[in-house]
Amino acid sequence: MKGTVKWFNRKNGYGFIQGADNKDYFVHYSAVEKGTFLRDNDEVEFEPAETDKGLQSKDVKLLRKASDIESGNAPAENAEEDTEEDTEENTEEDTEEEKEQ
Repeated sequence: MKGTVKWFNRKNGYGFIQGADNKDYFVHYSAVEKGTFLRDNDEVEFEPAETDKGLQSKDVKLLRKASDIESGNAPAENAEEDTEEDTEENTEEDTEEEKEQ
């Protein structure tokens, strides 16, 4: 099933995806392809699962980054891979935001 990341907290490692059926699915970082970092509004594909804790997403794959969607760019061949440098920059930004709060 395709869906859109509603929100994802990288610090805590979880968030929610709104599926094509308009239902919300819990997503844990362990269900996301290794080396992939989700951001709000990313387009993803996943296997929906109904568990005793509710709806969850499994085997999550990044199809298109939100920044590509907003700019109208076609998805990159390796859209699911963020660079280590990009991740470090984002972590630093998150830390700065936390200090300000």
